[in-house]
Amino acid sequence: QVQLVESGGGLVQAGGSLRLSCAASGFSVSAYAMGWFRQAPGKERELLAAISITGGRYSDSVKGRFTISRDNAKNTVYLQMNSLNAEDTAVYYCARGNSAVIVSSVNGVAYWGKGTLVTVSS
Repeated sequence: QVQLVESGGGLVQAGGSLRLSCAASGFSVSAYAMGWFRQAPGKERELLAAISITGGRYSDSVKGRFTISRDNAKNTVYLQMNSLNAEDTAVYYCARGNSAVIVSSVNGVAYWGKGTLVTVSS
């Protein structure tokens, strides 16, 4: 049974940092593409960062500020978020792709976590 459990969200001041974790079970994160998305109120779910065996990719909105990584031994994927601002306030979701091919949109996601809320105060 595939499960993705996010943690690490919370309230942070603008300019601060948070690290989100996504603990996976039922599969190996080393074998699948993984990604982080977010959804703010009234907006569509947005792909922020993705990682696969061939590398990673970032949206323009977070490039240079966010870093996706994974620890295969812990079967966990991380999202390090720096220089946070109020526009980063959203629910953040971990996602597993359909295969090892890097995730490029919601259409490439097979499983979702339940999300963790990040609130950035200005």
